[in-house]
Amino acid sequence: MTSPAAGKQNAGKLTLSRALNEGLRKAMENDPKVLVMGEDVGRLGGVFRVTDGLQKDFGEDRVIDTPLAESGIVGTAIGLALRGYRPVCEIQFDGFVFPAFDQIVSQLAKMSYRSAGHVRLPVVVRIPFGGGIGAVEHHSESPEALFAHIAGLRVVACGDPADGYAMIQQAISCDDPVIFFEPKRRYWDKTDVDLAGGVAAALPIDTARTLVTGTDVTLLCYGPMVRTCVEAAVAAQEEGKSIEVIDLRSLSPLDTETIFASVRKTGRCVVVHEAAVTGGIGGEIAARVSQECFYHLEAPVLRAGGYTTPYPPSRIEDHYLPDLDRVLDVVDRAFGY
Repeated sequence: MTSPAAGKQNAGKLTLSRALNEGLRKAMENDPKVLVMGEDVGRLGGVFRVTDGLQKDFGEDRVIDTPLAESGIVGTAIGLALRGYRPVCEIQFDGFVFPAFDQIVSQLAKMSYRSAGHVRLPVVVRIPFGGGIGAVEHHSESPEALFAHIAGLRVVACGDPADGYAMIQQAISCDDPVIFFEPKRRYWDKTDVDLAGGVAAALPIDTARTLVTGTDVTLLCYGPMVRTCVEAAVAAQEEGKSIEVIDLRSLSPLDTETIFASVRKTGRCVVVHEAAVTGGIGGEIAARVSQECFYHLEAPVLRAGGYTTPYPPSRIEDHYLPDLDRVLDVVDRAFGY
C-alpha cells in the first residue's frame, strides 16, 4: 500500500504531526506486524491528528480504537508483542500515562531481563508531552525522567519533523520497548522532511545531534526546548557568545560521548528541559559531566527548567515554562564564574 501523500512528493515541508503520520504509515507498509492502538486513534485520527487516515487505509484490525484504559492498552500490546506483533500505543496525553505505569515498569521493561534475552517486547509507547498549548490539568506533564530511571526501556524525544519521521520508524523497528516522547506544542512546526531517504540518512536513534556549533558553552536540550535553544544561540551570537546546541534525542541511553566531547571543548554546560529541575534529566547529566569533564569545566553545570510545582493553569504557563530569556539568563550565569 502506498501513502497518498508520499505519492505526490518525496520531500517538502511537513508539520511534526504529519511527519509522524508518514513515519507510521511507512512502518505499517513495510511490516504487516505493525499495529497502532489507542484512544481515538482510528476514526478520529487522534486528538493531534497524528494517526489521521491510517485506519481508513489499513483497516480496523491494524489501527485499533481502544477503550479509555491505558493499563489495558499497554497490557494488550505486551500480549501482542509476545505473539510476534509490533504494537505502537498512543497515550492521548502525557498525564494519562500513569494508569499504565505498572504495566510499563513491571512487565514491559522487565521481560527481556526476566527471560535472559530470549523474549523481546518491541512495543512503542507514544506520549505527547510538555506544555505550551493552553491545556487543562493532566494535559501538560513532563514525566520523561520517571521512565529514564527504569532499566530495560529506551526513552527518546524527537525535536522536529525530520527527526520525528525517522525516529518513529527506528523506534518501531527496535526490538527493545521504546517510550517515544513527542513535544505537543511543536506538532504544528514545519521543516523539510525527506520522505524517500529520511531514515537511511538519519542518525541512529540513540545518538545526539549537534544543531549549532560553538566554542563558549554547551547547551543540551531535547523535545520542545530544541527550537528555544537554537533561538538562544542566535540571540547570544549578537552579544559575542558562541553557543553549541546539542539535541540529546535519546534520554536513555544518553549519548555521553557527544556530550563530553562538546563540554571538553567549551568548558561550560547548561541543560534545558521543560520538566521540573528537581529530579530531572538535567541532574543526571550534570553529575556525569562533572565526573568525566571536571578538569575542563570553567563553571558548574547549570540547569534551566520548570519549577517544582504541579503544572499551573494555562493562563500562567508562560511563567512556568523556560523561555528564551530564562535560557539566556542561565547562560549568562555560566559566564559569570
